[in-house]
Amino acid sequence: MPFIHDDFLLSTKAARRLYHEYAEHEPIYDYHTHLPVDEIANDQKYETIGHLWLGGDHYKWRAMRANGIPESHITGGASWKEKFIAWGTTVPHTLRNPLYHWTALELKRFFGIDEVLNGDNAARIWDQCNEQLATPDFSCRSLLTRSNVKLVCSTDDPTDTLEAHQAVAKLEGFGTKAYPTFRPDAGMRLEDLSAWNTWTDKLANLTDEACDTLESFMSAIRKRHDFFHNIGGRLSDHGLTAMDTESATDSEAKNIFSKARNRDTLSESDIMRFRSYLMLYFGQLDAEKGWTKQLHLGALRNTNTRLFNQLGRDIGCDSPDDVAHAAGLKFYLDTLEQRGHLPKVVVYNLNPKDNYIFASIIGNYQGNENGIAGRLQYGSGWWFLDTLEGMEWQLNALSSVGLLSHFVGMLTDSRSYLSPPRHEYFRRILCNLVGKDLENGLVPDDYELVGGMVKRICYGNAHTFFGMDV
Repeated sequence: MPFIHDDFLLSTKAARRLYHEYAEHEPIYDYHTHLPVDEIANDQKYETIGHLWLGGDHYKWRAMRANGIPESHITGGASWKEKFIAWGTTVPHTLRNPLYHWTALELKRFFGIDEVLNGDNAARIWDQCNEQLATPDFSCRSLLTRSNVKLVCSTDDPTDTLEAHQAVAKLEGFGTKAYPTFRPDAGMRLEDLSAWNTWTDKLANLTDEACDTLESFMSAIRKRHDFFHNIGGRLSDHGLTAMDTESATDSEAKNIFSKARNRDTLSESDIMRFRSYLMLYFGQLDAEKGWTKQLHLGALRNTNTRLFNQLGRDIGCDSPDDVAHAAGLKFYLDTLEQRGHLPKVVVYNLNPKDNYIFASIIGNYQGNENGIAGRLQYGSGWWFLDTLEGMEWQLNALSSVGLLSHFVGMLTDSRSYLSPPRHEYFRRILCNLVGKDLENGLVPDDYELVGGMVKRICYGNAHTFFGMDV
């Protein structure tokens, strides 16, 4: 039997029925990715699987470093074939890491390869994959169509022009929508005033706002938020270590902004209180337009200074931070709620110690006059928790203190168009978990009830919740 078979990860009869009858054939709604949308617009053809698979995948880079692969064969000057073979020698050492499963799933689903990649077969599999990549079935749009992906959302700076998204919107006969996500983190990074002022100048030029006062700066941000909305975007996103527990007043924020534009020295308190002030403003903008805000909390980033100086951000040198989140998350959600500015929210944690904190605190703010079920969501296992065990932890925490039935399900957080099988991975884990409950008598032997919930988690809940056309 091949390693990836029809009942992979499905350990009970109930799990197999739930997956094959209710989950397997649902479309994919990938509402948080880092995919380059220009590749969809151009219907990118991929010369080698090396570039497609390894070009931006910091998950694989971390594993290769741990396996003793030199940086030249990870992010350096080695050829793509040499890098691919280096990855092949690493795969056997990733047993019990999700990379082992993801690698096998992607080779099977896209290339029909049942072999598990290793150092001995890597050169041959390289040739097999590249031969297939030369065919029309492996263009970017074809990969999305073959995977039944109905929607992808990229992650975009407010100063991005979104030309690729507009080009994709004009395509005829293509079944995947691509929408932007508004991520204004650069506007809050007052730690580096040179970079912040450069970004603010770019924002000013793009919006015809002077950005010489806080009012014109916020007006410029609103204009870009409006622009994203007109393109079809309905999501924002923030990557923060933690939420702050206090905010600047209007007059304090004006003073801090003025000092920042003059490149005067700012205190840590100035930076924190201005960041919190802007976060509350971003919440207001999202609430006014019925958007959903995503909060990715708890990443300790760029910990390896040598590699950061050499390669920059997002290279696989980040970790979960041991931060207390409850007070800051309460302050943020409660302040927005009191102001009437609390939008739909999805909150993701990176440290598993916070599972029940996040799953429970969202329940404090669920009531609303618009009848939105699950207005606040405890998001799926993210990054270091995007694993078999991590996803089970998230599902168990949400089930224990909230309503799993309204969960908006999986996302890939991916940079590769070979990542859709991660949705399959999640669906198999979900069905196996719930299937065990069904066979153990913990939920009714009612497939219309239980299977209907599984089906909604796979696609329907997200489609309804986020409100983007597909």
